[in-house]
Amino acid sequence: MRPIVPEQLRDQVFRGSVATASGLLTPDQLRGASWRPLFRDVYVHRAVQVTHELRIRGVVLLLPDAVVTGRSAALLWGLHLLGTEDDVEVTLPPGSHPRRIGGVRARLAGLPDGHVGRRRGLPVTTPAATAVRLAAALPHDDAVAAVDRLVATGVVDLGPMRALAAEGRGPASIRAQSVCALADGLSESPQETRLRLLIGRTSLPPPVAQFTVRHDGRFVARVDFAWPEHRLVLEYDGLWHAETGQFARDRRRLNRLRVAGWQVIHVTAADLHHPERLMSLLIAAIGG
Repeated sequence: MRPIVPEQLRDQVFRGSVATASGLLTPDQLRGASWRPLFRDVYVHRAVQVTHELRIRGVVLLLPDAVVTGRSAALLWGLHLLGTEDDVEVTLPPGSHPRRIGGVRARLAGLPDGHVGRRRGLPVTTPAATAVRLAAALPHDDAVAAVDRLVATGVVDLGPMRALAAEGRGPASIRAQSVCALADGLSESPQETRLRLLIGRTSLPPPVAQFTVRHDGRFVARVDFAWPEHRLVLEYDGLWHAETGQFARDRRRLNRLRVAGWQVIHVTAADLHHPERLMSLLIAAIGG
């Protein structure tokens, strides 16, 4: 016999106990090959692709009082910091008695009403509250990179985020304030943020991020970092520079910058593993 797949269960997560109680499925059917268990009593049709967001929906079904927070909240706001199988992060009201659920990281905390909204039909911390939580919870440079990317998506501005961080008290809030103060939302990749932070720990003057180079009134290029007074450009070359046709475009761009009288230093991920060499090169270029 062909498996019975009720239309209302075909594309969404559901509680198995609810489906059997309502007569949509029998217990034997639920145990069949058509259904994939996500958590205890939470299922989805085998044809549905399992993503972290789908698992979030399953957790919210299990824990109706939960608010999606941390890196899971960041994913709902467009910042992907988690893989499919990583724990779903939620916050439950004080006084809750959550049972242990594999694949779920739950904490008890009070969330002010102004810090909670909805995204894609799910209860989630606002972009500013999500950014502050990331700033407090992640390792320092990872946190700055994450907040930078969240600001770059356009869902949160630096001002409201920093103001919210300033409201907190305690060590975690101090970390969040420090991270939010360092974020600028200009970096186009996490590695650009890490490169900016690396420069900030040296005696080098701070560069101008996303600087537009012009020559004789004409646009030449928009560069990752620049020291205009030294006519020095610093570019981070990510994997996308290896895409078909990108090498030729990069070389034409480099030639335009050189003709305009600018020196260009390129940085790769490998260079970030030997920061002392890179910083020595930059200091020599600026000193010259």
